Amino acid sequence: MNAPVSASPRLDIRLAGINPNHWYVVARASEITDQPMGVVLWKQAIALFRDPQGQIHALEDRCPHRFVKLSRGCVVEGELQCAYHGWRVNSQGQCSAVPYLEADQKLPNVQVRRYPVKEQDGFIWVFPGDAALAEKISPLGLPEWDHLNYIATVSVIDARAHFSYLIENLMDMYHGHLHHELQAWAFAELDTIDETESRIDAHYNAQSYYRIDKIWSVAQLFIPQLRQLHPEPLDVSYVYPHWISRLGDDFKIYCLFCPVSEDHTRAYLVHFTSLNAFPKLHKLSPRFRLFLKNSLFGSAQRLLDGLVLQDVPMIEDEQQAYSENPNRRPHELNRALISVQRLIRTQAQV
Repeated sequence: MNAPVSASPRLDIRLAGINPNHWYVVARASEITDQPMGVVLWKQAIALFRDPQGQIHALEDRCPHRFVKLSRGCVVEGELQCAYHGWRVNSQGQCSAVPYLEADQKLPNVQVRRYPVKEQDGFIWVFPGDAALAEKISPLGLPEWDHLNYIATVSVIDARAHFSYLIENLMDMYHGHLHHELQAWAFAELDTIDETESRIDAHYNAQSYYRIDKIWSVAQLFIPQLRQLHPEPLDVSYVYPHWISRLGDDFKIYCLFCPVSEDHTRAYLVHFTSLNAFPKLHKLSPRFRLFLKNSLFGSAQRLLDGLVLQDVPMIEDEQQAYSENPNRRPHELNRALISVQRLIRTQAQV
């Protein structure tokens, strides 16, 4: 176990802000079209849209005229046109047209903020911090997204709670009994923790209900009677500001965070089922394998959505209890969560 990272204990973890110099996920790529879409990333309203070439742009969601939301408008010739008075803002955030501009008037020299934005691995990533650092820092990669041996399922988490409650839930493998028939693991025991200034890796010994070793194994996602417990390593990692989990060789899960405010968190839970155990399948044509991958997309939807529905009320209960009495502290015994809180404090103070 690495030496724990020190951070000031004075910062209330439930009020901690994000470190803005990271890439955060704000939408699925398929959600963004030539019709602008408004999102919020840590109290910053952002308008997302595609230009005629399909390129993604992210601008402050405020028209420089009256500060109404640009996302209420439309895209005209690759620029955002405000729904209120028709002012247009180009992809650089500059006012480019005013429909009622008089002959002796000049275009207002005004600017709305332009955010670094990337489309990667099926998601839209925004960098809310210092734009000069955006090219030096890479978004968290999801190599399984395009890999032909992995089947993806995506579920949205929307919790009225600080992001620390969600990451603590994800790093805590002792709450499996909450999930009843949806439980993927059992008998978790925390073994070791590796900790740095940017990530925490918690290693649990556990029992898995799933084994993907036969062609019909995917049916275990739908039929609980087919599941049998067997030992598997369960590793969970807080790779700030996101989360990664691996249960044996069959399942990989990511949680991609979009903290909205001190008491609101959105995130995308991405589940991958591995087909690596089927060498004969790998000899088939890439075209057929891509068809199979796309056909099975969402095969774990019931499982993933069910987990979210059960976890979110617990997280929101914690937030409500804190809001009612911030001085009342819970009695935490899981060492991994102490490390999580230390990392959040460290990143918030960078």
